[in-house]
Amino acid sequence: MSNTHYHTIVVGGGIAGLTAAVYLAKAGKKTILFEKNNEFGGLVSTFKRDGFLFEGGLRALENAGIIFPMLKDLGITLNTVRSKVSIGIENEVLNIEDLSSIDEYKTMLVKLYPESAAEIDIFIRKMRKVMKHLDVLYGIENPAFKNIKQDKKYLFRQLLPWLPKFLFTVGKINRFNEPIEDYLKKIISNPSLRDIISQHFFKGTPGFFAMSYFSLYLDYVYPLGGVGTLAKAVTQKIIDHNGELRQDTIIKTVDAYKQTVTDDNGNTYSYDNLIWAADLKTFYSITNTDNLSENIIKKHNKIKEKILSSVGSESVYSLYLEVDLPLDYFRKIAHGHFFYTPSKQGLNNIHSTGLKTLLENWKKNKKADVIKWLDQFIKLNTYEISIPGLKDPSMVPENKTGVIISFLADYNLFNNIRNDGWEEEFKQEIESRIIDVLSNSIYPKLGSHIYKQFAFTPISIKNRVGSSEGAIVGWSFEDPLPVIHKIHKSNKSVLTAIPNIFQAGQWAYSPAGVPMSILTGKLAADKII
Repeated sequence: MSNTHYHTIVVGGGIAGLTAAVYLAKAGKKTILFEKNNEFGGLVSTFKRDGFLFEGGLRALENAGIIFPMLKDLGITLNTVRSKVSIGIENEVLNIEDLSSIDEYKTMLVKLYPESAAEIDIFIRKMRKVMKHLDVLYGIENPAFKNIKQDKKYLFRQLLPWLPKFLFTVGKINRFNEPIEDYLKKIISNPSLRDIISQHFFKGTPGFFAMSYFSLYLDYVYPLGGVGTLAKAVTQKIIDHNGELRQDTIIKTVDAYKQTVTDDNGNTYSYDNLIWAADLKTFYSITNTDNLSENIIKKHNKIKEKILSSVGSESVYSLYLEVDLPLDYFRKIAHGHFFYTPSKQGLNNIHSTGLKTLLENWKKNKKADVIKWLDQFIKLNTYEISIPGLKDPSMVPENKTGVIISFLADYNLFNNIRNDGWEEEFKQEIESRIIDVLSNSIYPKLGSHIYKQFAFTPISIKNRVGSSEGAIVGWSFEDPLPVIHKIHKSNKSVLTAIPNIFQAGQWAYSPAGVPMSILTGKLAADKII
């Protein structure tokens, strides 16, 4: 056994942990980062298979006034292109080019739902208002990545004029926090139209975030070489600043009083500060608070109870296809980041009350009942289709195309099926139906040109990333969130009840994505520095 002392230990090598570690190392603090997997990046990853490069997690990066300022601050050059987005419903496809595309979106919806034209007009007008608020929110480079004392031009010309608008916008955001499904019921009477607008979001997604998605689509960028190049670049910077990296290492226990962590090989490391940038349920399950002050233990246990009783967000199922078709076939249909719904009917209650009933009565169900539910779910769902080669042609072999088809999935469904012993059969049922649905709609040639396929399930994500319930953005919006989720309180989201232990990443703030993970990593490092 060993006992090496560090100024700061970071646990979790996703983008939040990497960000925290690079800023600590840059500040000259003796820092080590532990990651359970062989590679760093978590959901910010790209992998190679059969000559194809695929994304292992998110499909593109949303700058949000955070990613580019962080890269600039760290002196990282990342070659990116805009990740253009398309939206498709049945045979209608809209390629989003700029803000004027919102008028084309309105036209597409009216064409599909002519009886709802007046309500669509109201929806679009409200969406424009929300988009203006989002433009304020992300309107400047985030001050967390600026040296305000030295950059007087930024301070006086950008930050100070922006602050009053930001505070006004925050008030608007906080008042528009109801689930998008509930909000849409107030302005749209057609349930199918409501589904088409909302069903590619997580259940219960706050209305502000959902209504602003058109602006977010215009903010997507794609690093040449894949999303994983971001994680690799930050990892290299940690090395450049003499930070230590330890992969293939699982932290099994945290002793908050002794200020030590112990890994799966029995090695013990002591720290002045700890940043937990991994699954929070794991942290609260393995942390020993004996001998701390009664007040700290009481606060810690209160948070622990909330965390352990909360549920993770939905997970995702991703089907990877190696296709014997040139990129031009797909380029003529849509952009490389494509949200497609094969039917304008919408899921209705299939993915909500229908799935809930299925899970609650699991022992009474027969395999045929699950397949019947799946059949409707696949036909009416919305898919996020990513084609890396349309963003960077070097990602695929010549005259071939790699296609990633994803949908939001419930971890408990897959876990139940795994426990019942027919996980592989269920995966085959899913994949054959997806391929049939897309081949009979938007990609007629797809089915006859697939020569290899594989998939990642919510089980895969839980095993690889380590997140409870295989969640990909932290906590479920359907229950009270156990962490800070107000944008103006993000600075407090990194604090725990234990003074020298901080948290960062998807599980520290909700709703979270890569920009918020990066920001919480930076804020945690700043608190320590």
